[in-house]
Amino acid sequence: MGNNSSRIIIDKASIVNAVAGGFISLWRATGQPGQGATPTAAATCDNTLLGALQFTQQTSPATSYLTILEGLCTNASTTLEIHDRLMHMGGLSGIVFTPTAQTVNLDLFANIANDNLTERVGDTNYSDVQWWIEWYGDTGNTASNATINVTFNDATSNNLTVTAVGGTLRASRMIPLNSLIVAADSGKYIRDINSVTLSASTGVAGNFGFTATRYRGALYQPIANARFTADWAGLGLPAIPNESCLFAVQVASTTSTGVVRATGKITHG
Repeated sequence: MGNNSSRIIIDKASIVNAVAGGFISLWRATGQPGQGATPTAAATCDNTLLGALQFTQQTSPATSYLTILEGLCTNASTTLEIHDRLMHMGGLSGIVFTPTAQTVNLDLFANIANDNLTERVGDTNYSDVQWWIEWYGDTGNTASNATINVTFNDATSNNLTVTAVGGTLRASRMIPLNSLIVAADSGKYIRDINSVTLSASTGVAGNFGFTATRYRGALYQPIANARFTADWAGLGLPAIPNESCLFAVQVASTTSTGVVRATGKITHG
């Protein structure tokens, strides 16, 4: 762990307009690593993207592992999560509404041969993948619900439970989708987001999209401005395959993320 590793550094400015207990993507936060670009059409992600944490790519059979993460936040009771950003898309509008469906086509199954996704998604039934709506520009405050159509690992399709997207959802907010699988599809896992239909215009176009990630580890920071550490045992020694697009997600405790500063090691062997 000490002799063959890549150091990772996170130093991100605070994002305002957060929600206590909400997930906030640090992909677009300024600082280190640099601000990731807002995606447009659906695309796979890899370690070369601006915004990704960098580490030395390995030659098989050598493997990489997240072995330590330590950091602080200027807000208390926050959690810093590290995810592998598998695919993303953006450019959807808050003022396009029923009966018009906006095409997403965020399809892991069709892209599994790209950017080492075969290794990065985990289980072949996609049960390790987390799915999100992610905002890049604020949408409006008018009440609206999103009907999201998906394809599951067994190739069947259905809508998720309708979720509210009105009330001015701010840039960098992330809403998790896995829990919205309806009872009739219990035991299935999402492999593709097909489309989204809003019930009404939110009043502001903004910019939002969808993201697929794989959770890799987390650090809880109970006290503001104090440094805490999660070692290899606490992190669970997660493997970090080549081409992983690692980025940070903050679970906020108040109306901002606070300044986030962390470092760690990805160990190779």
